[in-house]
Amino acid sequence: MELPVASDGVDLAAYRPRVPLSVPNGKETPVRFNESGYYHCYGDRNSVASHGSVAQTGYETLDTPPHYDFYANSEAWGRRRRFRPSLYQLYANPGDDSRPPMYEETTGEQMEGGDSSEEDEDRQKDPPPEPTRFGWVQGVMIRCMLNIWGVILYLRLPWITAQAGIGLTWVIILLSSLITGITGLSTSAIATNGKVKGGGTYFLISRSLGPELGGSIGLIFAFANAVAVAMHTVGFAETVTDLMRENGAVMVDRTNDIRIIGIITVTCLLGISMAGMAWESKAQILFFLVIMVSFASYIVGTIIPASPQKQAKGFFSYKADIFAANFVPCWRGPEGSFFGMFSIFFPSATGILAGANISGDLKNPTVAIPRGTLMAIFWTTISYLIISATIGSCVVRDASGILNDTLSSSSSSETCVGTACQYGWDFSECIKNSTCTYGISNFYQSMGMVSAFAPLITAGIFGATLSSALACLVSAPKVFQCLCKDKLYPLIGFFGKGYGKNDEPLRAYLLTYIIAACFILIAELNTIAPIISNFFLCSYSLINFSCFHASITNSPGWRPSFRFYSKWLSLLGAVCCVVIMFLLTWWAALIAFGVVFFLLGYTLYKKLVGLNNVEDHVKNYRPQCLVLTGPPSSRPALVDLVSCFTKSLSLMMCGNVIIASPSPTAVEKVSSDSHVTWLNQRKVKSFYRGVVATELRSGVSMLLQGAGLGRIKPNVLLMGFKTDWCTKRSVSVCFSDAFDLQYGVCMLRIREGLDISQPSQAHGESLNLNKSPESKFILLQLINTTSAPACIQTSITSSVSIDPAPQPSTVFQKKQGKKTIDIYWLSDDGGLTLLLPYLLTRRKRWARCKVRVFSLSHPKNSTMTKTDFPKILKILPQHFKLTLHVCLTSVHQFENMVGRFRLDTNPKLDSDSGPPRQQEEPWMITDQDLERNKAKTHRQIRLNEVLQDYSREAALIVITMPVGRRGVCPSTLFLAWLDFLSRDLRPPVLLVRGNQENVLTFYCQ
Repeated sequence: MELPVASDGVDLAAYRPRVPLSVPNGKETPVRFNESGYYHCYGDRNSVASHGSVAQTGYETLDTPPHYDFYANSEAWGRRRRFRPSLYQLYANPGDDSRPPMYEETTGEQMEGGDSSEEDEDRQKDPPPEPTRFGWVQGVMIRCMLNIWGVILYLRLPWITAQAGIGLTWVIILLSSLITGITGLSTSAIATNGKVKGGGTYFLISRSLGPELGGSIGLIFAFANAVAVAMHTVGFAETVTDLMRENGAVMVDRTNDIRIIGIITVTCLLGISMAGMAWESKAQILFFLVIMVSFASYIVGTIIPASPQKQAKGFFSYKADIFAANFVPCWRGPEGSFFGMFSIFFPSATGILAGANISGDLKNPTVAIPRGTLMAIFWTTISYLIISATIGSCVVRDASGILNDTLSSSSSSETCVGTACQYGWDFSECIKNSTCTYGISNFYQSMGMVSAFAPLITAGIFGATLSSALACLVSAPKVFQCLCKDKLYPLIGFFGKGYGKNDEPLRAYLLTYIIAACFILIAELNTIAPIISNFFLCSYSLINFSCFHASITNSPGWRPSFRFYSKWLSLLGAVCCVVIMFLLTWWAALIAFGVVFFLLGYTLYKKLVGLNNVEDHVKNYRPQCLVLTGPPSSRPALVDLVSCFTKSLSLMMCGNVIIASPSPTAVEKVSSDSHVTWLNQRKVKSFYRGVVATELRSGVSMLLQGAGLGRIKPNVLLMGFKTDWCTKRSVSVCFSDAFDLQYGVCMLRIREGLDISQPSQAHGESLNLNKSPESKFILLQLINTTSAPACIQTSITSSVSIDPAPQPSTVFQKKQGKKTIDIYWLSDDGGLTLLLPYLLTRRKRWARCKVRVFSLSHPKNSTMTKTDFPKILKILPQHFKLTLHVCLTSVHQFENMVGRFRLDTNPKLDSDSGPPRQQEEPWMITDQDLERNKAKTHRQIRLNEVLQDYSREAALIVITMPVGRRGVCPSTLFLAWLDFLSRDLRPPVLLVRGNQENVLTFYCQ
């Protein structure tokens, strides 16, 4: 983002001098920032005023500048973490026994004068050892490859090649890899949508895309992993059973032997999982090496000339005739179809989320997850293609395994059936009778038969099946535990309890064990695999659709940095998954999506009525705006600006307060349907709400507290600034109520004026707005993290029919071109000052505007450096320094502005003035008030000069609004700050004050 270069010295003095202070007794006192005395520098920094009295404590405490610590969830060793002051700390009356804002690197105990010797000793100790972190190779790629390689690779890929032929097998492999590849791209986009911490796949998705979709994905994904445990365990048990039968050892029969061995195996795996997985990462490397050695043994075996024993089993090394015969399909059995083979193979392509499951243990998850996941998909796909082509080029479909079945001279070659006839073998009898026990169509252990050393293939099967089963057995309970803790669904919280220092979900482990044991009893790999395919396809479709939905709805928190992500590719992946699900088993797909829609509807219902216990993540924030427009047609510019923030995607409500006694006439006037008609004609998706009140404050309070339903309620109040505030000060009371209700505050000021109506309308009637073109309304805004329905319909009933007002054009309806949006982020309000302009740039009218971010830079306290801003929003700010050498002319203008509110406390001039009069007229300004707020006053005066110099040609100026402390800053002085700060500016000015809660984050979850 292109930014200007700082040209002249705009120096904001630190207000907290680092030099010794001169006090009346002539001694030098070191600077201390605690509750017993705050010191601030005024004017030219040579005169220092000391506020040591308790009554004046913290009056001049400045807002904190933006800082990395305010958005970080962790702290660096050896340095105290900073905390953003709350809105109550900034605004509350010091007489209410509230502390001044803490933004120095101090703790509450230190501010109370407590002994910090123990903390000093702790700081001198060595830093705690860093936990083991994995790179993208060991942490993601190897882990994903081990989970992708599994029982299907060794025991079913040759059989699938025999059924579908090499050509269609490649199509099956590539189609599976296409689905997992697109899902991998979507997962990479989620992983690069901010800084990734721990929490696994479910936590990553639910916090990035919302708990509604995250809950459905998590539940299905956990169940799919539990069933995958059964599939890999059955594959292991099947191999052990075959080995036992080769050596004449049989317990009952083949099916029951698989059940017995499977139950014993999964029980042992459960014990290992519950005992701890400290050796798990090292074991992964061992398993990987074993699998690679087994691959090497297989490739070498295909090159070695076939022995008679192997030829009898159908292996003849590389032959073009065998490749040609096996290239075309030969369907057999009930599973003999393309999608039947696909349903059996697809589980071997899953496991791509294994790296995301250990996101907290990666060195750089935003790099490791995309790179490792996509590389794992690529290499496993290559391995599947190679094995399918080589096994189909070396082994015939049918063989008897009998050494005597050679083609003798007495037998006729014309009666011989099968490709093996060309190589001197006659398997015609078993082919005709369908009694062949070898060949890739009949012998599941064909890879072991082909390999140079068969025990290595067996070792590879053990390594692949046990590692995959163990990984699924660990991940499923973790995901389910997160689901239970979020309390999205009833009756499952019992399984979320953790035990021990690592919070191990023992109950969830037992639940996963029971589910796996039930599916192990099926004891048929070809039956379990399609079930898993259905669930994994469903979860992958939801992941892809979630990413597409976040992109198409322009979610403010969806900003992935992964450059290869495409929302249309995610939509393609979601559609492919759904289509394949119905082609595999249509009734199972209907059941799966019925469950998904039920879970989604239940979660949305709980969220709508406010029963959801999961706090929406900052990234899922939507502005919910209550706009005090009066009649909406009277202030179209205000309506147009807010509609740019909401744009049919979040709540917007236009509020109108009629100042009158309750009567049928007043009610009919305030509820006229002409207001809604005007909004609909302007194509603004907004509700309208009018109230009748005896005064403005009570009407605004009713709207603030009564509008909305459940968690879908306004959190942004928009009002207007009146240039005749000098005569009417009731608007300042609305600021007080907004701050008390934790609303953010903004003010909009445009040169042409907002109010185009006559003074007799609504707010104008009660406040006697003058006809000056600068009659304005204040914008008060707070951000909530709840989402409104995507399409909001405006409706209201009324018995009065009034023709809608005309549709005038405003500056916010025009394309802004290549102008700039200048953001002056002077104080950290949670990020609202940055976020609102960002929302504007997502609209076509503002898309070509460049954003320039200015921040204050303190010369001797450069904690807010250029390295902190990219961490917060990846925007390089324009730092500037602001001197307090304000122009005397500007100071005189400000003094004249507030002169009528000055309270002369000189008893010689007016013996009746003083504190008693100030109590009767709290808006009056005393000399003490001016002295307390001198630094802030000079700051606003100087900032207006800076805005004139830097942002004269901007499309919009967004600046952090100052906060006046209750009981310290009179309302008239505060309104004078706002007036002077935004006066005589050509572009629209939006002063923004968040509620000191984060609306920005660089975390992914």
